Amino acid sequence: MLFADADDPLGALRWSLAELRRALPGVDFAGDPVVMTLDPGTFVDAQVVMGQSAAPDALLDLSGELLEGIELPSCPEFESWLLVERYRLSAAIEGRMRETAVSLVARGRSADAVAYASKAVAMNPLEQGNHELLVRCLAISGNRPAALRQVAACTDLLRRELGVEASAALLDASEVGPGSIAGPALGGHAAAASQLEAGRAAIVAGAVDAGLQCLRRAVSEAEHCKDPVLRGRALAALGGALVHAVRGRDEEGAIVLHEAILVAEQAGDRSTSVLAHRELGFVEVQAGRRQTAGNWLTKAQELAETDEEHAAILGVLGMNSSDQGDYPAAFEQLGESAESAARCGDRRQQAWSLSLTGRAHLLREEYSQAAAALRESLELVRQERWIAFMPWPQALNAELELYAGHVDAAADGFEQAWVLGCQLNDPCWEGMAGRGLGLLSAGRGDHTGATEWLAQAVSRASREPDRYQWVHAHVLDAASTAALARDDEERARPLVNQLAELAARCEMRELLVRAKLHHARLGDATAADSARLLGAGIDNPALDTLIRKKR
Repeated sequence: MLFADADDPLGALRWSLAELRRALPGVDFAGDPVVMTLDPGTFVDAQVVMGQSAAPDALLDLSGELLEGIELPSCPEFESWLLVERYRLSAAIEGRMRETAVSLVARGRSADAVAYASKAVAMNPLEQGNHELLVRCLAISGNRPAALRQVAACTDLLRRELGVEASAALLDASEVGPGSIAGPALGGHAAAASQLEAGRAAIVAGAVDAGLQCLRRAVSEAEHCKDPVLRGRALAALGGALVHAVRGRDEEGAIVLHEAILVAEQAGDRSTSVLAHRELGFVEVQAGRRQTAGNWLTKAQELAETDEEHAAILGVLGMNSSDQGDYPAAFEQLGESAESAARCGDRRQQAWSLSLTGRAHLLREEYSQAAAALRESLELVRQERWIAFMPWPQALNAELELYAGHVDAAADGFEQAWVLGCQLNDPCWEGMAGRGLGLLSAGRGDHTGATEWLAQAVSRASREPDRYQWVHAHVLDAASTAALARDDEERARPLVNQLAELAARCEMRELLVRAKLHHARLGDATAADSARLLGAGIDNPALDTLIRKKR
């Protein structure tokens, strides 16, 4: 592949291997296929990034990109691999920086965390969550003036580069300080336990602000009465609420969950540790940081014992596999999750896992299987009166109705999901429902309406810094497809470029293939071959058909 233009490709390979052996003592290249063997004491920087045993300090010294300066335009296979690996490695470094910063803050070393948060900002300056983490590190370390300067710098950057306003969470992060998770304690153990239960009940009932106040009070009361088990559980409940019940608060939630793990491990509270590890894995899956997501979820699996714990962890693992286009793994994990949830009577988890199973079948154009899974999911959601989750299976089911030609039913489903998503102020639900309404308009021949709805969906899906990146990319793909269907290359090109970069950074392989197919439509002569190569390992008949049509 690399020496296809040489007169003697095998000879060129042999010569290059000989030169590598001379240039790199301590490294051996041998075998067929060629395998690299390292002597003790020799390391490769890319392996340091991906390995968990490496000291975080080593990451601060890394700069540039993978194989910087190496380009082989005559070899599209290599170029495709290199593009994806550069984004993947960059995202892995960024994820490790963020994880280290959050861990240091949770351990009371916020001043040390500033360097890692700053590196994350430098690597991906348009990701508001990185700025928020840096602001939080500066504020907690007592340097509020620097935190406010960072807020101002981020606000100007987002306006100039993206034309958007920073979220309220960014300024709020500058208001925190040492010991600011909760206010002063008033009671003892009974008060802490009561506040914890009241907070959980309020969150389930949808009274989020009251619930968060109770949970913060529970943390404070548990610390006051020196009950580490209760404090760990209160921290885990607060962290989970910040992640799931409030949009734009994942950065704060992650810090609280890290602290919950520290407290739970010291107290020997296995179940709380499992919960916090799983929630941190969920945060990373939503953000598309696959390396750190896998680490958290693997640890959660190692600690899990009950059906309820396994069901929840497998659900997040299945979500992660599906996002990456690994459908065999996704179906296995989600199936086991739904079965375990049914055994232990966790109908919400069962509905959640079934909805993701339905999504995977929908993406593979297995409409009958998708309908069966989504029908069961919706029934469970209605039984549970789980209003906060309802728009997700509603939007997926409405898309099935649209493809079946049931336009009125599809319109009802998308409109209900849109209205409820807006009431819940959830950018994920709004993005999915807006995308559906765009598809509906396009099917009716209303191209102006389709453009407006899809633009709205793109804006809504990316509104918060802690957005679900798969939904963001899924909406970008639909908007790109619609623009290209109208031969509107001016509108399509920036959408496709954004999709390609996002899919590569977040290892969403199928969406990266689709971005390559869009690039081919825009005139990129090598993009179709890249799509074929990148799609070779994805088990999706619908994607295979799409690739064949583009040949």
